Amino acid sequence: MRNPELSTDFTMMYLMHDALRRELGHMNALAARTDVDPREVFRGAPGWQLFKDVLLVHHSAEDAALWPGIRDAVEGKPELLAVLDAMEAEHAHIDPALEAVDAAVAAEGADGGALAAAVGLLTAGLTAHLAHEEDEGLPIVDAHATPEVLQEFGVAHSKGFGAKAPQVLPWLLEGADAADTEATLRTMPEPVRAQLAAEWQPAFAALGRWGAPAA
Repeated sequence: MRNPELSTDFTMMYLMHDALRRELGHMNALAARTDVDPREVFRGAPGWQLFKDVLLVHHSAEDAALWPGIRDAVEGKPELLAVLDAMEAEHAHIDPALEAVDAAVAAEGADGGALAAAVGLLTAGLTAHLAHEEDEGLPIVDAHATPEVLQEFGVAHSKGFGAKAPQVLPWLLEGADAADTEATLRTMPEPVRAQLAAEWQPAFAALGRWGAPAA
């Protein structure tokens, strides 16, 4: 749920969270299928690796460029520091959950129940973290982040995605409403917007990230 009382424009953060939730929905639907072996789809389709890559960059940027600056700003406020501690602890639980899905995908000779269970645990942990961050973390960022900290966070994201941008930007905008899409495109140079429309989005639509036809 987006908080209308926040003064900072967190459009990109919410788009990232919405996209992660969307992909979790795809993964749960796939893991529950009985007409195919979901493990084979996870192995062959690019959606799982793309999800992991995006999540790693997003959390790494928060850990390296966002939370340290906020932590400095709220020093001496234990109730706020406790929220930041919780954000970091929740991040630490995500990697093992991803590894559990990888292990279930790689398992030979087992039924698909292990994959469905692992995806379910990942979904529960990550969605709870995203909601916690939106409800408690973003208001702290809104109140205490300097423009420099927010800029550093944005730069860390951009550097992290690097050559993946042609896939990540269409991935991020898929299903976004018109207002969020317009707000995001306004931040991009015209050549990037043109390339996004002419090349990146059509290529992403044809990617078939969760198997053919494209999801």
